[in-house]
Order: sequence, then C-alpha cells, then structure tokens
Amino acid sequence: MGGTQEKETIISARVFVGNLSDYTTQGDLQALFAEVGEVVEVFLPSDRATGRPRGFAFIEFGDDAQAAAAIEKFEGHELEGRKIRVTEAEDRRAGGPGGFSGGGGGGGGGGGFRPPAAKNRPKPKGSRRNLRGRKRSL
Repeated sequence: MGGTQEKETIISARVFVGNLSDYTTQGDLQALFAEVGEVVEVFLPSDRATGRPRGFAFIEFGDDAQAAAAIEKFEGHELEGRKIRVTEAEDRRAGGPGGFSGGGGGGGGGGGFRPPAAKNRPKPKGSRRNLRGRKRSL
C-alpha cells in the first residue's frame, strides 16, 4: 500500500508541450528536447478531420530528472515564432492505464441549457390585437 504514495510524489518522465505552431514536426521537438536528455517518445496528435497538428505534444524522457530539466529550460522558449508552454503531463484517463475508476454519478436532470439573453434576439410578436391595444393606451 505504501507503493502508491511513492508513485504520486514522483515527477513523471513525461512532459506536455503546448502552443505549438502548425509547422512544428516530431523531428523538431525530438532535436530540441534531446538537448536535455534522452527522448524516448514524441507524441504529436493531429486532428482527425483535417490531419493538421492540434498544437500540443507529449514528450517522454528516459527519467524524471530529465523531464524536470526540460520544464526548467524550455518553459517560455520561443519555437517557430511562438512561446511554448512546457509542464508536467497529467494522466487524464479515468482510473489510469487499463481501467476505469469508480463512477462519479450521473448527476440530476435539470432544465437543460438556457443561453444568456442576447441583445439582437427578436422579440416575440404576440397577437396583433394586443400590440395595437398597447399602442392606443400610450
């Protein structure tokens, strides 16, 4: 049971790199981050519909110290005219690799989505008789 606490306190060997240009390639990232240590994997996801890069990447290093050094060195670094964001990667999959954690519940129903009042939304006309009656009373 004590092993799970150790895993939570250790910095991941994986970093998130954001604000990337559409022209940034895996090779560019591999070359840049190799300055700090051994790059095990570069994952540069692309949009399913267009095939263009989504503007972020995940880079996995050989060990945690190299990942920490990459965050320190490249946070705010300019790459192809953009200041990139480099942070520790978070595991957003439910329950971690290979499974789901206990459910969070579905929540209650509710009245649905009600957008805020728009300024340019046309007012309902209502019945013509009522409008004429209101005009006469003014």
